Amino acid sequence: MRIFLAYLGVVLIWSTTPLAIKWSSVDVSFVFGVTARMCIGAVCLFLLMLLARQPLRLNRKALQTYLAVALQLYLSMLITYWGAQYIPSGWVSVIFGLSPFMTAFLAAAFLKERSLGLGKLISYVMGIIGLLVMFNSALEINELAIQGMLAMLMATFLYSVSSVWVKQIRAELPALTQISGGMLFALPAYLVTWYWLDAAALPVAVSQQTQLAILYLGMIATPIGFALFYYLLIYLPATSVAMITLITPVFSLLLGYFVNQEPLTLKIAFGSGLIVLALAIHASTDRRQNPV
Repeated sequence: MRIFLAYLGVVLIWSTTPLAIKWSSVDVSFVFGVTARMCIGAVCLFLLMLLARQPLRLNRKALQTYLAVALQLYLSMLITYWGAQYIPSGWVSVIFGLSPFMTAFLAAAFLKERSLGLGKLISYVMGIIGLLVMFNSALEINELAIQGMLAMLMATFLYSVSSVWVKQIRAELPALTQISGGMLFALPAYLVTWYWLDAAALPVAVSQQTQLAILYLGMIATPIGFALFYYLLIYLPATSVAMITLITPVFSLLLGYFVNQEPLTLKIAFGSGLIVLALAIHASTDRRQNPV
């Protein structure tokens, strides 16, 4: 039951996160938006650590895990924020939906998981076709949309690398410890990046929408969303955790369309539908291979 509730929580948070990312950079630079989020998130995480009375372990495997988590918290997230400036928020979730495919290849290579097969190869081809349709849709927006999509693909790959790396280390750390330790590496990197790109300049005026989006991302999406994600990663195969992205693209696209007036053409819907269908085939094949 706990795993189911954690899974549901991640789905809800990840469905709303792309739009919040978009709103959090409306009045500020993307670097300030993500740095402010991580600063708030770090405070919340360490308060949770104190309340849970969980020590921050510093052995070799723990430090390796923190570094692997920081790869997602810093590099993948920073690239996500940059790319999200140029594409509709729903597309962020759709492209991240390709993470099970990337995770499957990495898990097969490094974790020896049974993540390849005929059914999954068919799903990969469908996913690629769907992605090509999305690229064609991006061309109809502007050239920057292509750059945004390429950035999201890179961010998704780094996210998958981080997930598989954590599983490979097998440090057996509590989820809260993993994300808090990863923040120890990620937060200084963000502060340096903010100083380098923005000269540590504070924004003059920030709208309430942007403030609330940053607070939501810092207080909910970062501490709770990532903690639940790494909790699932402890008990489920890496490919099964990545299946969360089967549901979130649909919710994110609809949320962006109805709440943020983002485009949702037939071509976008078709490309997204192909990716989601590919994910469904992938998930179905995974359940047959791992019936427990």
